[in-house]
Amino acid sequence: MRQHVQYLRYVLRHKWFVYVEGRRLGVPVLQLLAHDWTKFLPDEWLPYARYFYGEDVGALESEAFDHAWLAHQRRSPHHWQFWVLHEDSGRTKVLKMPERYALEMLADWRGAGRAIHGKDETAKWYAATKAGRRLHRETQAWVETQLGVAS
Repeated sequence: MRQHVQYLRYVLRHKWFVYVEGRRLGVPVLQLLAHDWTKFLPDEWLPYARYFYGEDVGALESEAFDHAWLAHQRRSPHHWQFWVLHEDSGRTKVLKMPERYALEMLADWRGAGRAIHGKDETAKWYAATKAGRRLHRETQAWVETQLGVAS
């Protein structure tokens, strides 16, 4: 039970900071209120709570978390992974994110940093993790302008 309470506290703190950052960026209120609603679904909630706050995270919990994270990405257009198209031919296309979701993504990144670390270190985090991220060139340019980091 403790892991669920801890996870609930984190999700609510995260949603609050995303709301605050999103309002600064002009994201519509309803979009921010709906942000990460899928994390309350059992197929995301249970693996997340066990993975982040469980006492003995084993291989089964890790695989369950991977499935939950994939489901969350596919349900949530504010995640860049939502916009990566894997074609049957094996090619991968990266689609441009609509501005409303790019704004929510930026609010999400900033909100996560504040919820976890108590401060916004998004630019530093972005630079350190950029190599593993697939953004459309226009979305990437927009993000980097917003963060004040060079390509």
